[in-house]
Amino acid sequence: MKKFILVALIISSAFGLKADFRNDTIRNKKDGGYFFSEITKIDHNIVQNQCRTGTCWSYSSLSFFESELIRMGKPKVNLSEMFIVRGAYLEKAKNYIRMDGHFNFGQGGAFHDILVTMDRYGIVPEADYNGLQYGTDKHNHSEMSAMLKGMLDAVKRRPQDKKLTPNWMKAVEGTVEAYLGEAPEKFTFEGKEYTPLSFRDYLGIDASNYVSLTSFTHHPFYSTFAIEVPDNWAMQSSYNLPLEEFWQVMTYSLKNGYTFAWGSDVSEKGFSFKNGIGIVPTHDSLLKVVGKDNKHFSDAGADKIGSAFDSPQAEKTITQEMRQMGFDNKTTTDDHGMHAVGLAEDQKGNMYVKIKNSWGTPNYLKGYMFISEAYMKYKTINIQIHKDAIPKDIKKKLGIK
Repeated sequence: MKKFILVALIISSAFGLKADFRNDTIRNKKDGGYFFSEITKIDHNIVQNQCRTGTCWSYSSLSFFESELIRMGKPKVNLSEMFIVRGAYLEKAKNYIRMDGHFNFGQGGAFHDILVTMDRYGIVPEADYNGLQYGTDKHNHSEMSAMLKGMLDAVKRRPQDKKLTPNWMKAVEGTVEAYLGEAPEKFTFEGKEYTPLSFRDYLGIDASNYVSLTSFTHHPFYSTFAIEVPDNWAMQSSYNLPLEEFWQVMTYSLKNGYTFAWGSDVSEKGFSFKNGIGIVPTHDSLLKVVGKDNKHFSDAGADKIGSAFDSPQAEKTITQEMRQMGFDNKTTTDDHGMHAVGLAEDQKGNMYVKIKNSWGTPNYLKGYMFISEAYMKYKTINIQIHKDAIPKDIKKKLGIK
């Protein structure tokens, strides 16, 4: 009998027949009551671990571009997050001094930093630059970041005759490279020699094809503005869409083979990496936060408990006004960048976005999460996406060609 059942399951799988819902889907956690059926799955690289750093923006955006390279027919390659981080630290240092310290300097960043940094410094594979030059096999930028900030705060006071010497930037670069390593002048990829700049050109990532989208009412819809968050140190702009069109872009892209980088508030009680989901239950009392996590993770790694993680619950209906209020009163904050790689639905037909995180693989879903439509609408700060992943009518409204 067991042999017959096994054969039947193999045959049904081969012919695309849907088996029992609970045997044919993915649970959110061991013995969990959420059963996700994947609608779309888009090819992407394996889950990485940013460890104790605030560099999610590099991990998520590079993961997005790695998927773009796969979509474009390029060889699958694991790109170096720390090579991008190295260049970003150097650019942020220049910006911090030019602004006399009245600007953000820290470990955080934004999706567009990858394109800005690649334009100036190029890019290399992970195998040629792992950024671990300080005696450990895991990333931790606490000491480096503190040293750089201390140096820059001293430099901004212009202690030497009230003017800057040409040497301070060399000192910053030396510090960054002491921790992360010197940039390779040349390296070999698939039998051919490249420089970081020539490898960038070989990959063929055209910055003009990528845009950032958001949805807030303090700026006109269908216009562009620089989102007012500290990590947008380069002050790059995003296109502004009404909420329903914003969500339409997300689902349209994933249904048509395009992923996107996702920036979000993850400090909410309903965002639980351990439980594999992000939700906005109608009744907040169903959830609570126990403990806290390190500052780079906005308590997202704290233990979240409650019955809403055990099975699908009714969620709040998210409006444009709710979304704006959260941004204005600082209950929606720019916490974390991740990578959207697919669409799914639960056993009640509710829609979710499958998210690849950069916190390693300790949870039941091995580094992935399913984020509800309500959470996506409520807590998304912005997304980075290929312009061809936007429906034509919306592109036209935005003036994107």
